[in-house]
Amino acid sequence: MPGKNRGNIYVELEVKIVLKENQHSGLLTSGFVEKILTNSMIHPHGIKVKLQTGEVGRVKEIVK
Repeated sequence: MPGKNRGNIYVELEVKIVLKENQHSGLLTSGFVEKILTNSMIHPHGIKVKLQTGEVGRVKEIVK
């Protein structure tokens, strides 16, 4: 999954993330990456990012 690899994520990339409060429902939130918060190159649950809206979550999809 591309969202698990930090090398696929960059600032201003359009992504869909899952917010912490939506992890059980799987509801995704769309937006543009403002900052990458995960330091490791790979994370099994997705790279944690902050969107330009200020929302923080893990990347589940990269919007093409």
